[in-house]
Amino acid sequence: MAAGLSWPIDLRDDDLERRLFPVDKGKNNRPEPDYLYLSQEIRKPDATLAVLWEEYKEQHPCGYQYSYFCDLLNAYRKKLNYSMRQEHKAGEKTFIDFGDSPLKIIDLRTGIERSTKILFLSGAPPTIYLPKAAWTKVPTWIKLNINALEYFGCCPKAMVPDNLRSAVSKASRYEPDINPTYAEFAEHYGTVIFPARPYRPKDKSKAENGVKLAKRWILFRLRNQGFYSLAEMNAAILFLLAEFNKRIMKKFQKSRRELFELLDKPHALKLPDSHYEFAEWKKAKVQFNYHISYEGHNYSVPYTFIHKEVDIKATPNLIEIYCNGNRICSHTRNSKSHGYTTVTEHMPKSHQKYLEWTPDRILQYAGKYGQSVRELIQKVMASRKVS
Repeated sequence: MAAGLSWPIDLRDDDLERRLFPVDKGKNNRPEPDYLYLSQEIRKPDATLAVLWEEYKEQHPCGYQYSYFCDLLNAYRKKLNYSMRQEHKAGEKTFIDFGDSPLKIIDLRTGIERSTKILFLSGAPPTIYLPKAAWTKVPTWIKLNINALEYFGCCPKAMVPDNLRSAVSKASRYEPDINPTYAEFAEHYGTVIFPARPYRPKDKSKAENGVKLAKRWILFRLRNQGFYSLAEMNAAILFLLAEFNKRIMKKFQKSRRELFELLDKPHALKLPDSHYEFAEWKKAKVQFNYHISYEGHNYSVPYTFIHKEVDIKATPNLIEIYCNGNRICSHTRNSKSHGYTTVTEHMPKSHQKYLEWTPDRILQYAGKYGQSVRELIQKVMASRKVS
């Protein structure tokens, strides 16, 4: 036979197919694309298969045509687990997950174990950041986000968190309300917040998968260690994290850190020169005495805003009050409980005039009618316990 076969045939199916239907040798001699290079380049912003194919043809004029070139590259990318619904460009998004941690902190005085939380961030290449926190209040949440961005040395164009209260004031599938403090944080860094849809873990599947890797490779190794402070625990985690990000991934032949430096960082945003100053936002209603209350202390606003709803922006040293987005006044922050900080100009004219009648002014006014009148008024005032 032309195929050089004889009965009985002792060949595997794929060998038999090659003998019966030999492939055109001319086609096999065409230079293969550099699949690893192409799979990295296609993830860069504005990259297209057409441009990459043109570059390939410039180097190899006798290479594959466009359609077959695309088929070969897509087949290679499927082997790398790229069969996902979402395509993430380098430097575009960071995915954030926040959840319970198996590690505990032991109180030296009581011996009681305190639970911790884990914050996980992952980029398009799966470089991760994994700090610990003891609670999820807004100041802690913001601090952890700042630490993460400083760890990476850059900022993504978008951040995709869960719908926890520290990040989202009101969850919605289409128009979630971002926590005002978190929104201000994002504005400072030039990024935007895109919360994952409630009960849609695939919206941040990179974080979900990364958490599994981190728990298995980092947290599991620390399961038998005792920690007596959050700083001690974070130091142990960051040490293993550095090792984890330096490990070579067989599919990419590069480490997570190398991929981050190669793909993500060049296309991410630079960190601003100034540090973000934490500010808490709250809503309040102006009371009938033209004051608002924040953490037990009362601050005045112009009396024309009585009964109106305002926004309070509180930094460690300053209280700013806004109405309809406009800043109407500010005060130095005061921690005195049940105290009042009042600006005279915020009072109605009649109230201002009332304050002008101090004891000295009353005595001065009485003196206009003679020394005897002044002395009488002085005695009356002295006879009162409060003057």
